[in-house]
Amino acid sequence: MSTPSTMSRRQFIKTGALAGGGLLLACHLPFGKRDAAASDTGIFAPNAFLRIGIDESVTVIVNKSEMGQGVYTALPMLVAEELCCDWKQVTFRASPVAPEYNHVQFGPIMVTGGSSSVRSEWSRLSLAGAAAREMLVSAAAQQWKLDPATCRAENGFVHGPGGRQLSFGKLAAKAAKLPVPKNPKLKAGTKKLLGKPLHRLDSPAKINGTAIFGIDVAVPGMLTAVIARPPVFGGTVKSFDAAKVLAYPGVKQVVGVDAGVAVVADGFWPALKGRELLEVVWNEGEGARISTAVMREEYARLAATPGLVARRDGDAPAVLAKAPQRFEVEYEVPYLAHATMEPLNCFVDLRADSCHIRTGSQFQTVDRNAAARVAGLKPEQVTLETTFLGGGFGRRACPGSDFVIEAVQVAKAVKQPVKVIRTREDDMRAGYYRPMWFDKVTACLDGKGMPLAWQHRIVGQSIIAGTPFESAMVKEGIDHTSVEGAVDTPYAIPNFLLELHSPRNAVTVLWWRSVGHSHTAFVMESFLDELAHKAGQDPYRYRRALLAKHPRNLKVLETAAKKAGWGKPLPKGRGRGIAVHESFGSFIAQVAEVSLDSTGQVKVHRVVCAVDCGKFVNPDTIKAQMESGIVFGLSAALYGAITLKDGRVQQGNFDSYPLVRMSASPRIEVHVIESKEPPGGVGEPGVPPIAPAVANALFAVSGARMRSLPMTPDKITAALKKG
Repeated sequence: MSTPSTMSRRQFIKTGALAGGGLLLACHLPFGKRDAAASDTGIFAPNAFLRIGIDESVTVIVNKSEMGQGVYTALPMLVAEELCCDWKQVTFRASPVAPEYNHVQFGPIMVTGGSSSVRSEWSRLSLAGAAAREMLVSAAAQQWKLDPATCRAENGFVHGPGGRQLSFGKLAAKAAKLPVPKNPKLKAGTKKLLGKPLHRLDSPAKINGTAIFGIDVAVPGMLTAVIARPPVFGGTVKSFDAAKVLAYPGVKQVVGVDAGVAVVADGFWPALKGRELLEVVWNEGEGARISTAVMREEYARLAATPGLVARRDGDAPAVLAKAPQRFEVEYEVPYLAHATMEPLNCFVDLRADSCHIRTGSQFQTVDRNAAARVAGLKPEQVTLETTFLGGGFGRRACPGSDFVIEAVQVAKAVKQPVKVIRTREDDMRAGYYRPMWFDKVTACLDGKGMPLAWQHRIVGQSIIAGTPFESAMVKEGIDHTSVEGAVDTPYAIPNFLLELHSPRNAVTVLWWRSVGHSHTAFVMESFLDELAHKAGQDPYRYRRALLAKHPRNLKVLETAAKKAGWGKPLPKGRGRGIAVHESFGSFIAQVAEVSLDSTGQVKVHRVVCAVDCGKFVNPDTIKAQMESGIVFGLSAALYGAITLKDGRVQQGNFDSYPLVRMSASPRIEVHVIESKEPPGGVGEPGVPPIAPAVANALFAVSGARMRSLPMTPDKITAALKKG
């Protein structure tokens, strides 16, 4: 099983030649540009997306980070489909950081995010496979002195008239000498691999333990460091005493870095125990004044005032002012941690003229350039090797490159290879979070009970403010990620006003799985449910009427309702709730079936999910990602909350920030809609609908309307008393 590459791009190309030759091809749009390094070897290698060896192996070089979402299988499937190779011969390798691997939509950087891996690479990798296939067919035709049109590729062989056949491996060296087709043609007709459930290529290594995650990296002479970090956001080191620490067996050095004070040892345990002995005096600054309660009051005050207009249809304020009856509610959701199973870590081997980094990064170009800046090197002198990621959810795509920069600073100080590891508490208390949000929504209904006017104010920090992306992504003061899922609502509401307040404070925030949709879907789908009940209408049929002009929303809504048995009797003590939401180019509807136990805890028994993600690669991946998104979103809906008091995060580990365990996980059914629409994302869209679906189901079974997450027993009890 292949593991992420440790080689530079140039080394990779030359190694292929020294190993006996083969065809090394990458799709570069436009085709035909050759790599200068290839001229030394006679191998065609414009970008190195595809390698065909004389041993019949087919290696796809993947430029996206594998963090459980399945790109190490899905992207090779795109290549293999057009190449017409034997799938059993296909392996993968993580790409190095180079311009050829930059994201085709997100600018000149290599990045994995936005549920964009498959949809952004579909065309490029399909054309790469098609180009290679045409070259192999041409090579065989030349050898047989035939017209290429009389030959075809299938299952790793080129077949010609009269039963002739040559394997890809035998044709590789000859094909490498041919020109790259400028306009390769994609196959017509039925697909052999795409749309079929195939086992993941990375599963064997993860099962047998050979897969290397960042935290597994170990080299001779490596030191391990943990960092004592400020107890509040924005805090700095005033002074520290390392005398006791340096006396602890195994501790080698104690050094100051921007993030705090690093204790460096010959292993994780002595570094951790040494940190416990460290005496630090902190300058806490303004961060010590931050508290969730105070922020909540500020947000509520802002929500009562006009904000920046994100969308205006009709005149909602005027209609509301004349309405005989208005419905006004407030929703709130807390800060959330990414809580990846693998805490952040980074290995750095810094030399005078080079820097080798091994880590689980989603933001390779940004992290490499940040490392070069700190190390005093040129970007091309820094090699960043992407290992497997034990979860990302956006945390490993940080514009500030925090976990990489601190590791380079430690390596620079100790002058030895070092791996910096965060404990779970470090991750939880000194991290980046999904922002806390407060929404105020006011609506009125027309004579048929349908929404006539909807005024919506959203209050919360911008995840883009203060980053290098602010100038490009914040328009007229509006961060679109703050309002996505609300600003583009498909519901037919004639008078709609959406406003935004983006207060700033020292708490560091970042995109979190499904980004703005994670909070806007909860508010939109919950309040719509409230309006349906106010109108005395069925929540499912209410949505159908409002989505009449949106067939893809309707299709998933109707599919989920039908498969869940909407309208049919449930066992006593259970209720159903429904929600539908579009994000990242995909349409998702979910029906949750819940009950409320004697302790006031919500029990989710079943979730039915319908997904239309356009044309797709592997249905097994889609189902897995929907299941993953539902469980991830359910953890936030039922338990997740990061709270602050005197600037300090109150949660530290999974005892105070629990996730859904297997015993509490519902039965999940996923129904994938066949579609010819362009591909959408699947890594994130399963998250947004689950919280409102569960909240709506809870109301159906108990009458408790949840407008604040998480849905803890104390909040449910309060909602029941409120009626």
